[in-house]
Amino acid sequence: MSKGTVLLVGETWVSYGIHQKGFSAYTTGEYNVGSDEFVAALRSSAWEVEHLPNHLATQQFPWNERALASYDVVIFSDMPADTLLLHPDAFVRGQRTPNRLKLVDEWVRSGGGFLMVGGYMSYSGFEGKAGFHGSHIERCLPVEMLGYDDRMECPEGVTPRLTVPDHPITRELPQAWPHFLGYNRVRAKSADVVLLTIEEDPMLAVAERGTGRSAAFMSDCSPHWGSPEFMAWEGYAPFWDHLLSWLAGK
Repeated sequence: MSKGTVLLVGETWVSYGIHQKGFSAYTTGEYNVGSDEFVAALRSSAWEVEHLPNHLATQQFPWNERALASYDVVIFSDMPADTLLLHPDAFVRGQRTPNRLKLVDEWVRSGGGFLMVGGYMSYSGFEGKAGFHGSHIERCLPVEMLGYDDRMECPEGVTPRLTVPDHPITRELPQAWPHFLGYNRVRAKSADVVLLTIEEDPMLAVAERGTGRSAAFMSDCSPHWGSPEFMAWEGYAPFWDHLLSWLAGK
């Protein structure tokens, strides 16, 4: 029996390479999906997952609360704000379009569940280009963003510390967490919403928002920040299952 329906937005990218050999050069292109293990973990816990890749999100992300109502939880992961803000009708043709970041916040306040997962194009992101600082998504989440490059690269590995072991999300998980190779740095709006810390910064923060719920997970669900040890961790699938269940109010 399904626990609910999840809309995952992002976690895809296109790589373009230039290869120079002597006087000659050629180019290669590659499409990449970073969410396979994450989606498999959710489905193994009986969640139905619809994945909307970055290059389709601009056109296909829901335009109203009625469309969002078919989902229990919406997840943004490595998907910059402009993907939803700059539809061609607005960016190219100068027409007014709905602000879908505001739409997500309104949907959460009406009972939806929202999660942002960390990455180069989450929160403020690489060189601040993720662009969620000051947006309705920042209002929705239990954290404040820096507005500039917020990456904390930790190639030596850093291990989260559990601060609220008896929360429904964390109480049945292994107490020892695996290491991560980096995270997005933010500030918690309130100390009581932080369930995990990493290097004294929030790692997982959750909050009630109207009749809905939101959560901020500051590292990645896959490499490179999400280490192979994290993805092989016995708590990997249970963690996401507990988090989504809490967000969905189940």
